[in-house]
Amino acid sequence: MARTRKPVVPGWFTDTETGTDTGPSTGTGAGTAPGTDFRLLGTRCGTCGAVFFPREDFFCRSPGCDGTELAQVPLSRRGTVWSYTDGRYRPPPPYLSDPGVPWQPRALVAVELAAERMVVLGQAAPGVTVADLRVGMTAELVPGVLGEDAETVWTTWWWQPVGTAAAGAGGAGGGRDR
Repeated sequence: MARTRKPVVPGWFTDTETGTDTGPSTGTGAGTAPGTDFRLLGTRCGTCGAVFFPREDFFCRSPGCDGTELAQVPLSRRGTVWSYTDGRYRPPPPYLSDPGVPWQPRALVAVELAAERMVVLGQAAPGVTVADLRVGMTAELVPGVLGEDAETVWTTWWWQPVGTAAAGAGGAGGGRDR
């Protein structure tokens, strides 16, 4: 039986296999076409031009703007490492985790997106530790698998330093602690 691929948080990134939007349409945005590269999905305000992540479906988050015409936009795949640290605790849901398995620390990376100049926090790809990271280095977005069971493969995104190979990038499942 084929398992269903589901994003851990619907609508935050394109589908890893088809390049299509994983959530409801927002405003006038068309999402991304099938076959395009993996991207985070944000929202651009039609009134002030501000861009947000995670996306917004109802109103502009910019103080002083009352815009409601929001368009979904794919965000930059690359950016600059702004900060990083070790995640030495088991995160709460919606993170998928087996409490019976000892927690393995994961590097957390804050990346300033190239075009949008906003900082997006996420996990580093499996195998990337804080020893592999430096403020100012280039990182790119890669698809990954956070967990899976008999019916579902839970997909997510990771940050991968450019020029290194992620153990498990592209959905090989290295991010599971089950």
